[in-house]
Amino acid sequence: MRTGAAIVLATLGLASQAAHAAADDARHWIERMSEALASRNYVGLFTHTTSRQSETMRIVHRVGKNGSTERLVSLDGSGREIVRTPHEVHVYMPDRGIVLVEPRTDDGSLAKALPVPGPQLDALYTLSLRDGKKLLGRDVVVIDIRPNDAHRYGYRLWLDEETAMPLRTVVADGLGRPVEQISFTQLEMPRRIDPKEVEASIDASGFRWVRSARPAPEPRTTLAGWRPLKLPPGFRLVASRVQAVPGVALPVQHLIFSDGFASISVFIEPGSPTGPAPPQASTVGSANAFTTFVAGHVVTAVGEVPLETVRDVATSVVPGGAGQTPAVPVAPR
Repeated sequence: MRTGAAIVLATLGLASQAAHAAADDARHWIERMSEALASRNYVGLFTHTTSRQSETMRIVHRVGKNGSTERLVSLDGSGREIVRTPHEVHVYMPDRGIVLVEPRTDDGSLAKALPVPGPQLDALYTLSLRDGKKLLGRDVVVIDIRPNDAHRYGYRLWLDEETAMPLRTVVADGLGRPVEQISFTQLEMPRRIDPKEVEASIDASGFRWVRSARPAPEPRTTLAGWRPLKLPPGFRLVASRVQAVPGVALPVQHLIFSDGFASISVFIEPGSPTGPAPPQASTVGSANAFTTFVAGHVVTAVGEVPLETVRDVATSVVPGGAGQTPAVPVAPR
């Protein structure tokens, strides 16, 4: 019996070592992927698919001395283009004669939606690595990133073995079902890209340019101090500001929480004088939103996390001094 127990313990020990080794390998690939997205030029076609729609886009990503510049062109007939300069994002909408301009807050359209290596990733997700079938004629490795609770989504990445570029990415729910995915159908990585390739091809001389509202002066209202009392494990407040929003008379408080990978935004605005509206939920791909009414204010939580998570956060928001109570993690589901 003792010998059998020893064999079992030894086997379990070897399995544990193998799991740790696989996680280390997966982490290494994620580091390579992050470096590739930040340092490589690439041109390609990809399809972005959600449960409601599918859109094909052409992307040109150029790395220069002052950072990366990127142009995305929708091939669905709308003619929409998105140009990311090192400091701004310009969204050209020829069907409406409008160009939307907002500050750039990410390192690239693909990088924004992909995991980054770090202790938070290791603590909140379980990583594994395996070989995959060829994509676009390239050998690939597949990384599974499974959340350790039900408060966030899981991810599956197909990375080119040679360059570590992501050829396909899938966001999955708790049952492993795809919620949103991006799949390249063509991908080239040239050493040089002409700067003109990342300039908008649309003549917008007659368009109306609309810039996003800049943050308002620090709180003049009772918005300061609002906080959710409950947060999913690992989420921390990373930004808090009061900003003007078109169509809203008074400033809106914007809180941003992150676990180092996924993020949740909470907006608090004065409520309608006609009274509270019923709670509302909406879903677009992996992004979910939940709106409720608290103490005469409209509270909306938005994030690329399950609907239950944004609902839990929105419904736990409290005003003023009550919001100073430290947020506590919600119970695992």
